[in-house]
Parts: sequence; C-alpha cells; structure tokens
Amino acid sequence: MADFDFAPAPARRGTVSIKWGKYAGRDVLPLWVADMDFPAPPAVLDALRARIEHGVFGYGAPSPALMESVLAHLEREYGWQVEPDWLVWLPGLVTGLNVACRTVAGDVLTTPPVYPPFFSAPAFAERRLQRAELALRDGCWQIDWAALEAASTPSTELLLFCHPHNPVGRCWRREELEQLAEFALQRELIVCSDEIHCGLVLDEGRRHLPFATLAPELAARSITLMAPSKTFNIPGLGCAFAVIPDAALRRRFSRAMAGIVPHVNVLGLAACEAAYRDCGDWHRALLAQLRQNRDQLEAAVAGLPGLAMSHVEATYLGWIDARGLGLADPAAHFEAHGLGLSDGAEFGAPGWVRFNFGCTAATLATALVRLRAAVESAHV
Repeated sequence: MADFDFAPAPARRGTVSIKWGKYAGRDVLPLWVADMDFPAPPAVLDALRARIEHGVFGYGAPSPALMESVLAHLEREYGWQVEPDWLVWLPGLVTGLNVACRTVAGDVLTTPPVYPPFFSAPAFAERRLQRAELALRDGCWQIDWAALEAASTPSTELLLFCHPHNPVGRCWRREELEQLAEFALQRELIVCSDEIHCGLVLDEGRRHLPFATLAPELAARSITLMAPSKTFNIPGLGCAFAVIPDAALRRRFSRAMAGIVPHVNVLGLAACEAAYRDCGDWHRALLAQLRQNRDQLEAAVAGLPGLAMSHVEATYLGWIDARGLGLADPAAHFEAHGLGLSDGAEFGAPGWVRFNFGCTAATLATALVRLRAAVESAHV
C-alpha cells in the first residue's frame, strides 16, 4: 500500500467552506458538518486537472468509462452486480432523499436519531413522517422492532433507512438487515437506503452489505443512494447516484426528478470516475487514519464524567451523549469552549452532540483538550 500523509491539511478559512466559515473570526474548531479536512486523493486531483485543461465545461453525461468504474467498484467492494440502466445520476444524495419521498403517495417511516434531511424531505414532499426511535441497549444502538411495528400503518409506503447510520455510527449486521427486509416485504414498503457512508466501515473484518442485495424481491422495492463524496472527501463536486433495479420504480423516481433536478456537473463526473477506479490505496490509508482518530476520541470520552458514546463502527462521526452534564444546551456550551459540534436536537435527540473526527491528528489533539476543558467547566 502506498504511503499517504494525512498530517498536513490546507487552511480552509476564507475558502467559502461552509464548515469553516460558520465560525469566521472566532477561535472555534469546526467539527460539525460531515466533510473531512483532508485533501482529495491525488488521482482525483489529477483527473480534475486534466478535465480543467480541456477548458470547456458544457453539459455532461456519464461516460462509458465512468459507468465501468462505478459498476466495477460495486462488484469489487460489495459483490453487487449492477446493470448500467439501474443507475440514476443525481447532483447530491440529499436530492435523492427528496426525490424518493416524491416518488410515493403514502406515509414515510424512519428511525431517529438520524440525519436531518430524513425529517425535512418528507415535509417538503408533503408526506406524513412516522418515527420509530432507535434503542440504545447495552451501549449499542439497535433497531427497536416493537417501535417499528407500532409506527407503521397501512398508509406507510416508504422506509427511509440510513446504512451505515449517521449519526449513531452503526454498520448494520446481516441478521438486522434481514429482519428489516422481512418487515419491509411483509408491508410492501419501498426502501430508500442511504448508503453514502458505505466506504467508511472502520471495524476491520467488517464489510458493508448493500440492503438491496439481500434478495431479488427486495431489490425490486429498493432505491439505494450512493456517492463518492464522503469517502473521498469531494462533497462540493455534487455527484451521486441511485441504484434502482426495478424499471417501473425507476421510471417513477425519474418522473419525480423531471424539471427540478439538474444534471451532474462535469467535474463531479470526472472525480467520481477516478475515485472509484484509482484510489484504493488512498482509501485504505484513510481508513487507518480514521480508526486511529476514532480510538482516540472514544478513549477520551470514556474518561470524561458526564459524557458517553457507543463504539463507532462506521463513518467519521462520534455520537456523544452529553445529557450527564446537566446542561440546557450542550452544543452551545462546547462552542463557548472552542468546539463547534453538531447539535443533537437537529437529529431528533436533544442533549447529544455529533463530533466529526475526520480531521488531522493535530486538530483532533487540540479538540480533545478543549473537550476536557468544557466538561470540567460544566462540573464546576
């Protein structure tokens, strides 16, 4: 495996970065929105340079080389044989969530705490949202099957599922997915599976299992959303895709896009092709760095009274229970101590915070010092 150095990172203040711009002029480390501080892989940068040198940026479409790159990646990483016409290209995964909600006429079911667009997408589509809260048992987040049964009604048509899960960091196991598949098939639900973090499974020996691969009858009712953006840190390039094996469902999805969803930009297409085809070594090195960061964060939280977090199996996001500090607004408290974390209330869980550890070792070290100081201050 080639050597990649994740220690340096370009300064991001003043670069129109949403992440860093939020605290402009303040000594606050931004560890909130889910983008990493690491540069994109060298092969992606080379592909972008080559595309820019061409000089013309007209409307683009996925090339045969891009399709080959994506399909080969899905088969190599997940053993998933996907047909080219199953892919529907999108300018972002959140767009896919919103289109999925517009694809159905019935109610939408999801499992909080969860990524905020899981709440907003049904609302924008004027669909009723049904919630089945995840359960935290023995330090591990689990699907609450009783809650799922209770939340579902005959009018439920779509299940929005986060896999791997943002923010709780679960890489769902086969037996959990199979039980969820049985639930969905019994109720004839369409399942929209957000798998944008599928390339960020941190536990060694674990492998992401696409939900649609569990059974042909499930694939026929599945919309799988994927993108290179999180894994290869290129979210600003706006390139994602839906895998929809069933032709009728794919037509419904495409009709819901008509007139409101733009084409993917040509730089996003070029970056996607290179990311999936040429960046395997970089990806493996990234996972090693993220595992190291995760382990440091988990150890630090374990030593701080009033905080708790479950093991992060996937993603670069720590989901921290700060309710033990007895604060009315933990996110504001941490921000006052120089840490810009995501407020758990946005995910449906007041009292929690989300900590993005996709940063350099130096940034993480500073953040952990500030985390301890914030906790000690809360106990004064």
